[in-house]
Amino acid sequence: MTQVIALLQASVVFGTVILFGAMGEILTEKSGQLNLGVPGIMYISGIAGLAGAFFYESASANPIAAVGLIISLLCAILASLLAGLIYSFLTISLRANQNVTGLTLTIFGSGIANLYGGIMNKMAGGVGQISVRTTSSAYRETFSFLDEVPLLSQLGFMVYAGVILALLMSYFYGKTRSGLNLRAVGENPATADAAGINVIKYKYYSACLGAVISGLGGLYYVMDYTAGTWSSDGGIEALGWLAVALVIFARWKPVNAIWGSFLFGFLSRMYLYIPGLTRSTIELFKMLPYLVTLLVLVIVSLKKSRLNEPPSALGLSYFREER
Repeated sequence: MTQVIALLQASVVFGTVILFGAMGEILTEKSGQLNLGVPGIMYISGIAGLAGAFFYESASANPIAAVGLIISLLCAILASLLAGLIYSFLTISLRANQNVTGLTLTIFGSGIANLYGGIMNKMAGGVGQISVRTTSSAYRETFSFLDEVPLLSQLGFMVYAGVILALLMSYFYGKTRSGLNLRAVGENPATADAAGINVIKYKYYSACLGAVISGLGGLYYVMDYTAGTWSSDGGIEALGWLAVALVIFARWKPVNAIWGSFLFGFLSRMYLYIPGLTRSTIELFKMLPYLVTLLVLVIVSLKKSRLNEPPSALGLSYFREER
């Protein structure tokens, strides 16, 4: 029973990382922008938050958990916002290819994060010696009234924040004027422009805010799962690509992303709790989230429902002169 609870808790933790990444990408894609730089943005946000907490705790004799949390959160938000602005400027203003720009951002993000992660490791005395326990404890703080619930007793506040944010995003898309305008931009930007909607503004806002939301996944991974240390094992990148896959699996719906992310977390960590697996079998288990996504794609394609398809203008640059 203990193993089952441990697996479910790991599924929720990893699922939350994926959930933030997927929600940010859903918001971006709703405006017609395809950002494959989600893993890179998560890298940048994670290292920025860790650096902010590291230098704060190094400079303070008695660091305060709440202050460390605020500093790391602000650093992560600003770094991911900057990454979103770079992506937006290249793809919206300069109309660069979205696929190439996103992939370049992922390569750049992983490189810059591992570079500065290595530098901080040396400053701390060696690999794995970075210690931001005070700040990390704020992220890992649990709610006392849930102590008697085994599955929820070890979960930090960002798990619940992710679920609430997904519900709010679902309401925003379906019930607000701005949400409907955003969807119109993603479906047919020329028509939306003719109707008086500022297409460029909506694209910029969604891409930048989407980058910030995705970046929270990287921050959560660093501060909660790795307890405030840095590892260049590629864990953030793997979960970032799972987040991109989850967008398709969830059919661009934030509510579906909630249970889908926890399912992906379960499938991606299940092999660790099954004894006697060979190396080749483990690799097969790691493929499960992607195989499930492919299966959903096949099923959705057979149904041929417009509600289950991506925004019509996804990945296409908008030229106002051509409308």
